[in-house]
Amino acid sequence: MNKPCQFTRRDFLRTSLVASAAISLVPRHVLGGPGVTPPSEILTKAVIGVGSMGRAHLSSINPTAKLLAVCDVDAKHLQAALSKCGPEVKGYRDFREVLARKDIDIVHIPTPPHWHALISIAAAKAGKDIWCEKPLSRTIGEGEAVKAAMAKYRRIFRLNTWFRFEGAFYGVGVPVRLIKKAVQNGLFGWPLKVTLGGPTGFDWKQNEWCGRTDLTPQPVPPELDYDFWLGPAPKKPYHPHRVHGTFRGYWDYDGGGLGDMGQHYLDPVQYLLDKDNESPVRIEADTDPQDPDAVQPWRRISIRYADGCEIIFDGENKDKEAAFIAGPEGKLFRDFESDIPNLRAKIQSLPDPEPQLTDFIQAVKTRQKFALNEVNGHRSCTLVNLAKIAVQTGRVLHFDPKKQRFIHDQQANALIHQPMRKPWKLRV
Repeated sequence: MNKPCQFTRRDFLRTSLVASAAISLVPRHVLGGPGVTPPSEILTKAVIGVGSMGRAHLSSINPTAKLLAVCDVDAKHLQAALSKCGPEVKGYRDFREVLARKDIDIVHIPTPPHWHALISIAAAKAGKDIWCEKPLSRTIGEGEAVKAAMAKYRRIFRLNTWFRFEGAFYGVGVPVRLIKKAVQNGLFGWPLKVTLGGPTGFDWKQNEWCGRTDLTPQPVPPELDYDFWLGPAPKKPYHPHRVHGTFRGYWDYDGGGLGDMGQHYLDPVQYLLDKDNESPVRIEADTDPQDPDAVQPWRRISIRYADGCEIIFDGENKDKEAAFIAGPEGKLFRDFESDIPNLRAKIQSLPDPEPQLTDFIQAVKTRQKFALNEVNGHRSCTLVNLAKIAVQTGRVLHFDPKKQRFIHDQQANALIHQPMRKPWKLRV
């Protein structure tokens, strides 16, 4: 028979002294306490793609997460990033090695858009939460796959554009939430017409992001794994204008100014119009025929919803008197000028919009959806991709918002799900 356990007062005092001594030797940053976060509460991150935009993600974007890894297929980019990091940060050439690490919580994806969906889905499968650059996806089909993957693997997703919830909105000059108060309380009436162009403060950067049609093949620089950079995109001869700072000018990787600025501009407008669960029914582009490879300028794009609301993309800045928002009861112009008397005072008295969760770290810790996520973010990215398809086809398109497919248009529907170069494919 076992003897009963006996624990004397002397034993208690001796154990207490040992425990006290051990605690005194443990640093405060391990234990936590007022003003100190214990390691168990610190989230970690990796940045995949550390070109010019990617290097901003190292510290200034999501700065409270601890950086552990950086990754790039260009050795010069990778070395430039590592030179800004501490010794605990490791560099990689293959993003799959980053995702295999169990100590990384969040993956940032500031790669070119043709990689966004593949890496987002792979990160979700690996149990990571995701902070992805805009646009969310290069095609509508890729966006659908990202949305499905986040639901299947229960991950937190954030898109890196923020105007729907913070900061002054380009030429309008005030936060979107103030405009939202006016719209949702009917100050402008309904339906609304929103114009995005130079006169209203929205530059589409068309000339900046044109592709070239005269590219002569060049030798691939030794620091760049060009085949891996292309990844799922079609195999094309290397030219420096196809990659890095000018890749947006080519349909294989992005969509010119539409890809660069589209989600910045259109996501807040979608929010203002309360269209997070709706897509347009008609899209039309005024453009000359597009090159199949290199993005060229377009003149005007219009997107119309079933209720008559319309978004105009003014690519030539022709309408110098255009209002940012025009409705039957009033207009809102650049710099918050309006034909509604005392608009600012009227807005102050109106109820605030529904609160949004705009702290990504809190979203990750509480497992609540971030304000701009894979659901509403896919919807606003679809606006970008619809506009791109209208420019590429050069005709009026009719869209079924429930089926998310074009009506009786095989060519346009073929651009929703575009093939990927082997061995890459979307696997949710």
